[in-house]
Amino acid sequence: MAGKEESREEEGAKKIVWNEKERRFETEDKQAYLQYVLRDDGTGVVAEMDMVHTFVPRTKRGLGLASHLCNAAFTHAQRHSLSVIPTCSYVSDTFLPRNPSWAALVKGAGSAKSSM
Repeated sequence: MAGKEESREEEGAKKIVWNEKERRFETEDKQAYLQYVLRDDGTGVVAEMDMVHTFVPRTKRGLGLASHLCNAAFTHAQRHSLSVIPTCSYVSDTFLPRNPSWAALVKGAGSAKSSM
């Protein structure tokens, strides 16, 4: 079942689906999503997940969907040994400060190589 990784957060959470083809994590109705780009380490090996955009429609904001999308994406990155590049401002400015346990996956943090 490649391409159909699913993540359930706490009870009552919305179901988040991994859409491998479109490189995004999304709600079942595909209205809310986190878009990413995979980057290689210079040798052709995929090593980084660049989280470039998070979108939640106005009618679904305030339900915690963006956080659920980020949790699914970070869990995926962790399971696949990928560093995260938090290009999306929601990921870098809101999600990570509220969820510091994921900071170790961020490129340049901890034992990961620094991009500087």
